[in-house]
Amino acid sequence: MTVAKERRVIALVEDHALISIGFRDLVEGAPDLELAGLVESVDSLAGLGRTLDLVVLDLRLADGSTPESNIAAIHEMGSHVLIYTGGEDRKLIQSAARAGALGLIRKSSEPDVLLEAIRTAAAGQEVFGTDWAAAIDSDDSLADAKLSAREREILSLYASGLTAFSVARHLGVSRETVADYVSRIRRKYADAGRPAASRVDLYKRALEDGLLEGPQ
Repeated sequence: MTVAKERRVIALVEDHALISIGFRDLVEGAPDLELAGLVESVDSLAGLGRTLDLVVLDLRLADGSTPESNIAAIHEMGSHVLIYTGGEDRKLIQSAARAGALGLIRKSSEPDVLLEAIRTAAAGQEVFGTDWAAAIDSDDSLADAKLSAREREILSLYASGLTAFSVARHLGVSRETVADYVSRIRRKYADAGRPAASRVDLYKRALEDGLLEGPQ
């Protein structure tokens, strides 16, 4: 017996009709995705009457809303956010990153790249790319977490994908010591207003602080 794959429910916030139509045609052809609707503002999402796994959000909307306010409102609904843009405004991208968007995909992306980004973000995972990494890496407004040299070393190793055990073996310390350091690092980022509750968050913080290189 074949078990049906769970369908992710998504919506697009975009105020250009031609782009919305192209997006709709692409997503409706994907059997694992369900398009709940196309709306022109975040306020209109409530009218869909659906619980959304993901909202794909245009950075620039005609209603004058900001990325921060839009992303905050979408998070209040319990949905993840993926930025969908055709522009190069790094400040807006940085605003979206600080507000908690999971990544960015360009409107000029190939269809399979767009679909993969949607699937990744709908599952709650960050979508990494050169635009996203470059924007957050150059954001001077990010508060300094004031990590020690040892904490920065451990973060760079742990955020690169090594397990706590592998980091401990590499540094010649116990796994418990590494776990204590990671907990301390998380607290420092939280105190700086840059939460790092998950490993993905730690990866993002390490990128922001120049401890890791972004994807090429």
